Amino acid sequence: MSHKDSPIRRRESTRIYVGNVPIGNGAPIAVQSMTNTRTTDVASTVAQIKSLERVGVDIVRVSIPTMDAAEAFKSIKQQVNVPLIADIHFDYRIALKVAEYGVDCLRINPGNIGNENRIRAVVDCARDKNIPIRIGVNSGSLEKDIQERYGEPTPQAIVESAMRHVDILDRFNFDQFKVSVKASDVFTAIEAYRLLAKQIKQPLHLGITEAGGARSGSIKSAIGLGMLLSEGIGDTLRVSLAADPTEEVKVGFDILKSLRIRSRGINFIACPTCSRQEFDVIGTVNELERRLEDIIIPMDVSIIGCVVNGPGEALASTMGVAGGHNKSGFYEDGIRVDRIDNDSMIDVLEEKIRSKANLLKNRIKTKEL
Repeated sequence: MSHKDSPIRRRESTRIYVGNVPIGNGAPIAVQSMTNTRTTDVASTVAQIKSLERVGVDIVRVSIPTMDAAEAFKSIKQQVNVPLIADIHFDYRIALKVAEYGVDCLRINPGNIGNENRIRAVVDCARDKNIPIRIGVNSGSLEKDIQERYGEPTPQAIVESAMRHVDILDRFNFDQFKVSVKASDVFTAIEAYRLLAKQIKQPLHLGITEAGGARSGSIKSAIGLGMLLSEGIGDTLRVSLAADPTEEVKVGFDILKSLRIRSRGINFIACPTCSRQEFDVIGTVNELERRLEDIIIPMDVSIIGCVVNGPGEALASTMGVAGGHNKSGFYEDGIRVDRIDNDSMIDVLEEKIRSKANLLKNRIKTKEL
């Protein structure tokens, strides 16, 4: 195993497809997000989905609370490329309508959409159109009888709720589904996923629900999802933040990148800075991250402000700079090849990184041919 490989052994699961995105059975862990626009505002929703596509989202979930939203979904679906999941509660007719309009997955809990005939109608439609279902259980919305029996949303209570819905799909002989058991408490979520992972073979969608704002929510998600992923549990994920949805995608990929599970885009290695720094490291990294978020080719780029750690990190990176007085050493593929003026570093590095990314992309295409 090279130092770039992940030591994690993934949990074995069945395979489903959300549009053209494979989920489970060793497929790359998919990063999801959800729109927070009004779905009936087609232009705003499409614009947000396109912004999510630009930062690399694999799958986008859209809430469809009404028939008007279902009609809007028809137009939205025609204008975007990424697979779309419809988030539906209670009204089975909405599920049938978005299925007609080409939805790629239904997020619907079978037990919440009425009598047996209604459940059968949705399941038969999903089977006929080859649409998978996501069962999504949240600690904050457990069935009343489960809440009363357990007193609080314990991991066991959450899993019991999930298995209630799983049993319905099993009864209808429908196995194209994935399951999530989210909680806002990290330990509750972790234990619920561990329990569920032992009970079913279907893929698992990970999330710490209502995790919080950009900073605290990212930390909670990194800890909770990171622990599960390190145990091989999880086939898709969403980082739920009270923030711009594009931040959810960036954090999701950063979590996968730090566990060496999935590499996408630039991994910036940067020092926290001290009085030895010869240029503005923090400003340089922040600006390069902003400018280069469209780069999807995996690369390690080290930005170190002095010569104590700079050369060592640069030698192990695709590209790197080691801070020096007025000019900093520039390294590529483990070799020092140039010196860069500190005053023009950001522009020069952007150009060099883009050039390298294009070169690597062409190499990949050549290998594929």
